[in-house]
Amino acid sequence: MTMITLRQLRYFDALARHLHFGRAAEAVAVSQPALSMQVRELEAILGIALVERRPSGIRLTAEGREIARRAQRILSETRDLLDYGRHASEVMSGTLRLGIIPSIAPYLLPRILPALTRSHPHVELQLRETLTQALVGELLQGELDVILAALPVAGAEFETRPLFQDRFLLAVQSRPDLDEGQRVDPRTVNGSSLLLLEEGHCLRDQALNYCEGLQPTARSGFGATSLSTVMQMVAAGYGVTLLPELCASVEVRDERVALLRFEEPQPQRTVGLVWRRSSPRKRDFEALGSCILEALDPGAQLLPPLAVGEDFRTGQRPDA
Repeated sequence: MTMITLRQLRYFDALARHLHFGRAAEAVAVSQPALSMQVRELEAILGIALVERRPSGIRLTAEGREIARRAQRILSETRDLLDYGRHASEVMSGTLRLGIIPSIAPYLLPRILPALTRSHPHVELQLRETLTQALVGELLQGELDVILAALPVAGAEFETRPLFQDRFLLAVQSRPDLDEGQRVDPRTVNGSSLLLLEEGHCLRDQALNYCEGLQPTARSGFGATSLSTVMQMVAAGYGVTLLPELCASVEVRDERVALLRFEEPQPQRTVGLVWRRSSPRKRDFEALGSCILEALDPGAQLLPPLAVGEDFRTGQRPDA
């Protein structure tokens, strides 16, 4: 009986993801004829057509979609098996592929990378920064080992470790009569003045979920790809935004911006690690989580609550 090979599954997985023979061949670093031949051999072994080949392009058959789903799981578990063999003897050694979302990466990495290098000198960290949806897909496909993101991340195939709570602040343009000790009722936030990141950023969804009174027609049409751009707009008086406290020390260095706390319960996001439940590297991910917490020393929250009148940039009272 002829057996299916991992090569055939890998080539077909690439074709299922790209739906183009040329791009799939490039993704797995082989020639297009070689990839096409392996896919045809897989079809012959299974006795079913996996791909509809048409002049306008290709698409998977119903059976092809099911085989693609199963192939993805087999390939992921095979990578996990290899990982187990490579990393069974030592925690946090070898390559660790970490995905991280943009609203965390530039604010957290400078604090944790030196600590990670000191505590685990034999790990080679490979970083991937992009939006949550893309990271989750790459994690599921085995292209990443673990991701650092805002929780929850849905999926029975994932295991998570919450690390810390990151509260949201309201960033507004500063003015002489502004009482920075006031607490903000989210229902008073004007939807038409709320500046948000573009679609796909989890911060956008979190802001809209918290400010439940906002109507779709009232939301600002503005959409940015970075918090830095949003904060410049706030400083110039174009609107307000919700800012994670993690980002405050980096993004709020302009005296034209003031930060206000919300009424209790203050909105917050849970930041944590996510990995495939089938991964054998749970010890590594737990060690990574511990390293992050030690670098932050967050206690119960990311940062201790500031007293009324304290400055978010320095943690000092104005009269200190």
